[in-house]
Amino acid sequence: MLTKRENLMETIKGGNPDRFVNQYEFLEIIMEAPLRKRPQKGHTIVNEWGVTFQWPEDQIGAFPVHDAEHIVLKDITKWRDYVKAPAIETSLERWEAAIKHAESVDRKEQFVSVFFASGTFEMTHHLMGMEAAMMNLYEEPECMHELIDYLVDYEIEYAKQAIRYLKPDALFHHDDWGGQIASFLSPAMFNEFYLEPYKRAYGFWKDNGVELIVHHSDSYAANLVPAMIEMGIDIWQGVMTTNNTPDLIKQYGGQISFMGEIDSGPLDHQNWDAAEIAKHVERACQTCGKHYFIPCLTQGLNFSSFPGVYEATSKAIDEMSKKMF
Repeated sequence: MLTKRENLMETIKGGNPDRFVNQYEFLEIIMEAPLRKRPQKGHTIVNEWGVTFQWPEDQIGAFPVHDAEHIVLKDITKWRDYVKAPAIETSLERWEAAIKHAESVDRKEQFVSVFFASGTFEMTHHLMGMEAAMMNLYEEPECMHELIDYLVDYEIEYAKQAIRYLKPDALFHHDDWGGQIASFLSPAMFNEFYLEPYKRAYGFWKDNGVELIVHHSDSYAANLVPAMIEMGIDIWQGVMTTNNTPDLIKQYGGQISFMGEIDSGPLDHQNWDAAEIAKHVERACQTCGKHYFIPCLTQGLNFSSFPGVYEATSKAIDEMSKKMF
């Protein structure tokens, strides 16, 4: 029986996996690494970039507050006055818990993975709001290029410390690039502003020992897959059914792999049903096949919003492995 890591590599290289890769099982994500404050349900926080996040009790996630009082970047032409990258933790003491976690991992079994969020596109709209972030690409492109480069510089400085202390095998990186039925930007606009910065960031991680880049975008982004391949993404996680995943596998399998096809939206809710989850899992596995595909909820970490959904999905995937392998 292959290890989780071996089975992942056989899957994404079109080899001989002996079962489906089951969601996030191949990644051991080191969440103790010092990066940023994380919002908690029912609370409001101001993170290290100065962005205010609220998480109401009746919602399943947090989002930044962009009213006049709380918005960070009020004028893109003066972004240097408003945007100040937080200090990056460099002391052994601050990284000690993450180091212990990484050292406990059997690297023959799993990839030690750094978690990085928020991604470059998300950071622009966290700082100034979505409408301003989109409009400024048209109205102030030079300033947007400068801001994006500044954000990538910060990521690379953070990467230096993560690589120094953890020697990660993988990177799990968040940046949502679309809604359910369309990308936020056209491929041409996306490439103009984000392709080269991401090539620079992901290139740095890979040049320094990171073998696997897993990028989360639970969205439609099928039209951006060529850019994903060029920037060095190995696995796109969060692939929704609106992308026509089987077709993407036929077109791009061998260049990139796809992790998702089990949409969290219709399954991950208070009244979830194991039989309904099993139907979605069966459809995903049968239509997408054994290569270049990892069945997974589109949720951006190894849990669900409602208790039991993630575990029920994993159980259904195991059942499909018994049937199809």
